[in-house]
Amino acid sequence: MPKDVIIPLDFSSARETFEFLDLFPAREKPYVKIGMELFYSEGPDIVREVKRRGHKLFLDLKLHDIPHTVQKAAAALARLDVDITNFHAAGTMEMMRAARAGITRPDGVRPLLIGVTQLTSTSEERMQQELLINASMEETVLRYAKNAKTAGLDGVVCSPWEAAPVKAACGADFLTVTPGIRFADAAKDDQARIMTPAKAREAGSDYIVVGRPITAAPDPVAAYRRCITEFLG
Repeated sequence: MPKDVIIPLDFSSARETFEFLDLFPAREKPYVKIGMELFYSEGPDIVREVKRRGHKLFLDLKLHDIPHTVQKAAAALARLDVDITNFHAAGTMEMMRAARAGITRPDGVRPLLIGVTQLTSTSEERMQQELLINASMEETVLRYAKNAKTAGLDGVVCSPWEAAPVKAACGADFLTVTPGIRFADAAKDDQARIMTPAKAREAGSDYIVVGRPITAAPDPVAAYRRCITEFLG
């Protein structure tokens, strides 16, 4: 089972992105994530350039729409040759199946497909009061994870607190991609459900997404290496 640390490239421009990536030695190619801010600022060319430089890439656009629209959008994303991409599991199994159909190329090649369960910025209280989901956070995440597996996805995005229950419910080979990772001595920022890299490893996370503790660190390369050491052991 692959395990890795993924760094979100949460920058507003290509210039900032490559200034950050150029901090790393040429032999060191961290796994990175491009989300809405950078993709909407720079378009698909930023994905192509980051891939050209040799990085594995998680394209984090969280598609969520009617099945037909998501299938067409996923077909367009298939041309970018990313390694992981995601869709909101709340969009239903029909939508997730359509996403898989759209992003799978004629030769059968496709990226890993991950369903987003509940964002790590969402607490159980807010989920219940504002979204009117009356189940517990764990019950909700597990239902979304089971739906994603039934729809043919490879795993889910969840908090590290739900990684072990997801594995128990969906199998050890069902991937868990977990944001909400902070060093023990770091601020929690706007995350509600967080865990350290070492604890996330113990909980069963396959990929951890670590943003500001790396990108905002005085020495991002050292912070990344610390994270690798703590997570991979």
